[in-house]
Amino acid sequence: MVRAAVLPAVGSPLEIAEISLPEPGPGQVRVRLAAAGVCHSDLSLSNGTMRVPVPAVLGHEGAGTVVSVGEGVAHVAPGDGVVLNWAPSCGSCHACSIGEVWLCADALTGAGRVHAVTADGTELHPGLNVAAFAEETVVAANCVLPAPEGVSLTDAALLGCAVLTGYGAVHHSARVREGESVVVHGVGGVGLATLQAARIAGAATVIAVDVSPEKEELARRAGATEYVVASDTTAKEVRRLTGGRGADVAIECVGRATTIRTAWDSTRRGGRTTVVGIGGKDQQVTFNALELFHWGRTLSGCVYGNSDPERDLPVLATHIREGGLDLSALVTDRIGLEDIPAAFTAMREGRGGRSLVVF
Repeated sequence: MVRAAVLPAVGSPLEIAEISLPEPGPGQVRVRLAAAGVCHSDLSLSNGTMRVPVPAVLGHEGAGTVVSVGEGVAHVAPGDGVVLNWAPSCGSCHACSIGEVWLCADALTGAGRVHAVTADGTELHPGLNVAAFAEETVVAANCVLPAPEGVSLTDAALLGCAVLTGYGAVHHSARVREGESVVVHGVGGVGLATLQAARIAGAATVIAVDVSPEKEELARRAGATEYVVASDTTAKEVRRLTGGRGADVAIECVGRATTIRTAWDSTRRGGRTTVVGIGGKDQQVTFNALELFHWGRTLSGCVYGNSDPERDLPVLATHIREGGLDLSALVTDRIGLEDIPAAFTAMREGRGGRSLVVF
């Protein structure tokens, strides 16, 4: 039996429970978690913005040590450090065949399987495939990647979502070029990773926007050269900081209609607006036909940073070892399983960066 944070039903509070995991079958790996990040997507799963089978063990950003492997698993062995990959590619669907593995049609099929059972026999599903809010988990072999050398497993947990997403949003989706100006809306865990990625890309001006004035120090430590407290005049302030034009690139990390619209408005004519945040179906963003023509901007969605973890993890590891990427700067709270509900509350209220469950 291991301890886990269980979502009994959509909209219900998480419960800490003892669960029983099966031994890994063919093509599966059992992992003892070192740490798991608390991501806004976990909150979206708990409140129904994103739908997964329940009851479920949430948590999709984690790293740990392989305990045992099932038949046919050769790329990792017991004792290896691994990063969990919540969106593995099948390698055979159309998206995978054209290299867009972040859009794999079968990436989340594993979320429908029975993952574990509680003491009373209740069957549990694995949230976004990996069920990282637990002391141990059993996942498909393609959900584990060797952890980068020279990176602690506790820090490596952040690579599984926040860092891949933020780095990818800058380098793969928005394709930020050296000398450009970038504005990042939302300074949570992903936003902080995005700021660092913009700095790595060589952006000349990096503007952080958030509702909380208290996040300015966090944002500047991550690479922001300017900080704007969100208001009705945010777009005007961004234009003032960018020579009256607006930013070359705006990246939205919140997932709200008003913030997406503000990100669009803060982008220069011909600029690029990338939406990373996950919003609900009720969040409607409107544009008129004339402004689409006049501004000539590009608006794009961004899934998992448009990243290929197998390709990008070694690149991120190099940036970490060279000092360009500081994982510790993303973490504002190190907590236990029982503290995850409080971390959810902090996210709802716009407080802090990334909370990290340390086992």
